[in-house]
Amino acid sequence: MGYSSATAFFLLLVVIPLSTAILDSHYYDKSCPQAEHIISETIRNASSHDPKVPARLLRMFFHDCFVRGCDASILVDSTPGNKAEKDGQPNISIRSFYVIEEAKAKLEKACPRTVSCADIIAVAARDVVTQSGGPKWEVLKGRKDGKISKASETKSNLPAPTFNITQLIQSFAKRGLEIKDLVSLSGGHTLGFSHCSSFESRLHKFTSKLDVDPTLNSTFAESLRKSCPKHRNSSAGQFLDTTSSKFDNDYYKQIIAGKGVFGSDQSLLKDYRTKWIVESFAREEKFFFKEFAASMVKLGNVGVKSDVDGEVRLKCNAVNH
Repeated sequence: MGYSSATAFFLLLVVIPLSTAILDSHYYDKSCPQAEHIISETIRNASSHDPKVPARLLRMFFHDCFVRGCDASILVDSTPGNKAEKDGQPNISIRSFYVIEEAKAKLEKACPRTVSCADIIAVAARDVVTQSGGPKWEVLKGRKDGKISKASETKSNLPAPTFNITQLIQSFAKRGLEIKDLVSLSGGHTLGFSHCSSFESRLHKFTSKLDVDPTLNSTFAESLRKSCPKHRNSSAGQFLDTTSSKFDNDYYKQIIAGKGVFGSDQSLLKDYRTKWIVESFAREEKFFFKEFAASMVKLGNVGVKSDVDGEVRLKCNAVNH
């Protein structure tokens, strides 16, 4: 994907089915009624100290669910015998794993051996959206944590931001997600930042005859070229919309204006199957919020583990022994 700090979170090339496990929004009502409050307050506190936390936690949820399903395998530390997902190239810039660990430590004190790390990530993803001005939804819970985490399954399964619309649609379909889910979940980029490496192919030698991708707004393209010269420092990059700390529909307005940072973002406007949805979301923020919330619930069902193939980890960064 170019693997930036808010890289496209699009889908895996391996089929991960929607879960057959039964999730429930009231799963912890009796066993840990304060669970969501503890998570929410931890997220709010961390975000107030580091404004990058919301984008990182939202991306963490996507990247977790796209590799082996929503099972918190992204949180496991590497060991001498195994390089884990968090050290895979696409995940190196996520960083804010400590926030989930902090929430887990508090939950272990309040309700020992009860709340899974996978559920913490799912609730945290909802909370960063809501706390950034976006929609709220009931998070279904009851996921178990996976026991396997391999870095080799990250880069090979996460497509580049150069994907065209057909590739994106096919990849989403493999996870039981539809075209509207693709367009609505792409809106998570409203909180995103990308390093130049994820989109520089659109700015320098795009083709043998064109230096710059012609679908880019020319003024915007020039500003990107200044931000991302051929010789630059590795931290250079670009926010994915103009209101990067606010969850809103500006991302879609930018695409319509030819200012989609990723080629995959801009491709949503090129196809009749997705163009009308982009235009609808740009026009009506409430419609985008409604569809984003519904798609997040659907995404949260992908590849969920049950008691048979999962566990509730005592610490999120290591499987139980």
